[in-house]
This record gives sequence, structure tokens and C-alpha cells, in this order.
Amino acid sequence: MRYLITGCAGFIGFSIAKKLLGKHNVVIGIDNINSYYSKSLKLNRLKELRKKKLKFYKIDCSNKNLISKFKNLKIDVVIHLAAEVGVRNSLSHPKKYFNNNIKSFFNILELTKLLRAKLIFASSSSVYGKNKNKFFNEDDDTSHPLSFYAATKKCNEIMAHAYAATYNLTIVGIRFFNVYGPWGRPDMSIYKFTNALHKKKTIFIYGDGKQIRDFTYIDDAVDLILKIIKKKNNKINFEIYNTGKGKCISLNNLVTLISKINNIKPKIKKIDKQIGDLPFTNSSNKKVFKDLKYKPKIDLDTGIENFVKWYKEYHK
Repeated sequence: MRYLITGCAGFIGFSIAKKLLGKHNVVIGIDNINSYYSKSLKLNRLKELRKKKLKFYKIDCSNKNLISKFKNLKIDVVIHLAAEVGVRNSLSHPKKYFNNNIKSFFNILELTKLLRAKLIFASSSSVYGKNKNKFFNEDDDTSHPLSFYAATKKCNEIMAHAYAATYNLTIVGIRFFNVYGPWGRPDMSIYKFTNALHKKKTIFIYGDGKQIRDFTYIDDAVDLILKIIKKKNNKINFEIYNTGKGKCISLNNLVTLISKINNIKPKIKKIDKQIGDLPFTNSSNKKVFKDLKYKPKIDLDTGIENFVKWYKEYHK
């Protein structure tokens, strides 16, 4: 099969590209290599992918030439993972999020329409906003986002639904819940806390640390994407799925767990809670299990142990 993956130098994009390469697949990767976090990490991911014959193009998805550049390719599946990420950064740079998350997604939808490909795109657990249900279900109300980042992701879902219905496209969105693991994002809590421990720096926790989070190990996230790829199209052209494990942990307990696995005593400082932070995220897996027989396999302890092993090797 032939794949077009945007954000291929990002964490999830790199991971799914690595899985698909070398199996009689053709994988074309797009990334703008932005500076939201370490460019060297992104370039090292690309280095790994090039060993497996990735065809790479450095281009921004908001670029007006994106459609003309790729519209004549034969592509079976577009996997759109490029985005301006992070809740907190969206508070101070909303225009950047508009350009990279909404304008870019319009280009991807138009390109997908011309290619007549299946589209899989990244949404986020942040769309659940003020949701107070014990478990977040895909059909819960998501009309009250608490950050502009969440609003852009909800906007993506609405745009995708309209394109699927109007142009008879198969489009599937994934609401990712705090994906972590080897080659992960340095701005995410598990990487950030581990890095602080090893560098003997203070771990900063926003608010009282009682915020509850559901985490998804990278191999489980990749497994879900693979199951969506393999699923035959049916009369329903648009779907949304959660990735979360349905088991959550407070940030305070997460620091304790990471410290125990690293065998390093933490220095912790509580700071003001950030606007846009959700009090808890906890995923329901009922729909995704029913439709795709998907169930996350890696528990948090094992996942963090795997990440720490990679972290030590990468940073030695």
C-alpha cells in the first residue's frame, strides 16, 4: 500500500512510519521540522526512517503549494499527524494554531478529496473540555473546549465530518490520550519528569497535582492506527475513536511512580494551575473495542520502564 504521513518527524508520525516501512509499503513523509521542541530529536527520528527508505519532503501543510505538489500521487491512506501541539502554547500563540491546525487541515482535506484516499487524522482528548463524566465517550458533548488548541481539534472533527458526508470520503479521527514511550515528546509529563530527575532539576507541577490523566503507550497508539487502516470501509464514512487505556493516575502519583522506576528522589515544586488544563481525562474503550477489537496492552509501569531504558540509551 501507499501512504502519505504528515508530521513524520513527530513522535506518533515517526512511530507509525517506522512500523509501515519495509513491508512492501511505500511511505511518503511530510514535516516542517518546527522548533516547538528539540529539532535534533526530530532529525534523529528522520535519520532512523531514512534507513528504511522513507521518501521525505520538508514542507508546511499550510503551504498553498501542498495540494499541487502531491495531488497526482497514487496514495491509499493519508495519515495526518502534523499539528501545532500543546495546550499552554496555544494561549499565547493562537494565530499559529489557526494556521497550522485549521488552515493546514483544510489543505489535507482538499488533497484527500483529490487523491480519493482514506484519511486518518489526529484529534485530542482535550476536546472533552468541561466533560464531567467518569469515562469520556466518543458521543459525549464536546462543545465546550477549555483552550484554543482544543478548539482547533474540535474544528478539525467538524470539518472532517462535513467532507466525509459531502464528498463520500472515509475519514477517521483519533482522540489521543497522553501518548508516551521511546522517542517521545520532551514537553510531555513522563519525558519531562524523567529528564528533570536525571538532570537533578526541580519537577514543576501545575496546581495541586491531583489532576487525573489517562496515558497511552506508543505501541498501543500505533496498533490502533493499523487496525483503522485494515478496517474495510462501510456505509458510515466518518468515525471518531479514543485511544486511552481507561485507567488513570494523578500527576502526584505519576511523579512518585517515575521516581521509583528511576530510583531517584524528586525535588518537587507546585506552581499556579494553567488555564486550559483539564481536571481529569479518562477514556472509555467501549466503542473502539466493539468496532475494531482494540484494547491497549501496555500497562503504565511497563511503559515507563521501556521509556526510561530508551531515555538512558539516547541521552548517554
